[in-house]
Amino acid sequence: MNDNKYSPPKVWQWQQGNGGKFANINRPVSGATHEKQLPEGKHPLQLYSLATPNGVKVTILLEELIEKGFADAEYDAFIIDIMEGAQFSSGFVDINPNSKIPALLDKSTEPATPVFESGAILLYLAEKFNRFIPSNPQLKAKCLSWLFWQMGSGPALGGGFGHFYAYAPEPMEYPINRFTMEVKRQLDLLDKHLANKKYICGDEYTIADMAIWPWYGVLVRGDLYDAAEFLAVHEYTHLTAWAERVFARPAVKRGRMVNRSWGDENEQVHERHSKEDFANKG
Repeated sequence: MNDNKYSPPKVWQWQQGNGGKFANINRPVSGATHEKQLPEGKHPLQLYSLATPNGVKVTILLEELIEKGFADAEYDAFIIDIMEGAQFSSGFVDINPNSKIPALLDKSTEPATPVFESGAILLYLAEKFNRFIPSNPQLKAKCLSWLFWQMGSGPALGGGFGHFYAYAPEPMEYPINRFTMEVKRQLDLLDKHLANKKYICGDEYTIADMAIWPWYGVLVRGDLYDAAEFLAVHEYTHLTAWAERVFARPAVKRGRMVNRSWGDENEQVHERHSKEDFANKG
């Protein structure tokens, strides 16, 4: 066990730069730190994001909608560099007071409609275009249950396991063990659920798949936290098959490139304004 004898103080005090990859931008208060307006493109839908798992959820849905012929789903996507604190600009905070990506501005309404939180954006767009959300009440309830499952469970994978396994300033046995146990439970849950299903809700591909795949699908494909071996993801055969099935979709391949600024340059589309931005990519 870790020999750390840390005892919490009676009243916690923030110390800037308290360790970890994101220490330079984390702080205990909300609101804008600087004045800067957001750029705007020509389309009604304006997305301000980054190709993290939460950001990819939304770009996958938008690309799927466009592939289905919804011209009004065309969008402009601008990078929000969270490592540089762009999420704390006055323009971004006006759309999302929580200062987290992604954030959407729908200018097709009067006044324009801001939407934040990735799950809320998925639901907003699915209902706006009446696509990728079941019309049957029972199936819709199942879809929303799994959508909100991801929103509730994801922090244990990202801020819990991901932080302590990949980003903390030093390995710590207790939190790694604690969050690894929970992530393994989640992977087992998904694997059992997908044993006899093509997609999360059965035969219909929905926003539930789009919410879950960028986290758990990418994880079992070995592209998240470099943790595939540590988590023995090969054990989850049904989940892995689903992850590959979703990844094979052209819109998913495009969606994961949008607002991506790392990795293979051939898989990066820093800003997205039209389908031509994907030319010679992938």
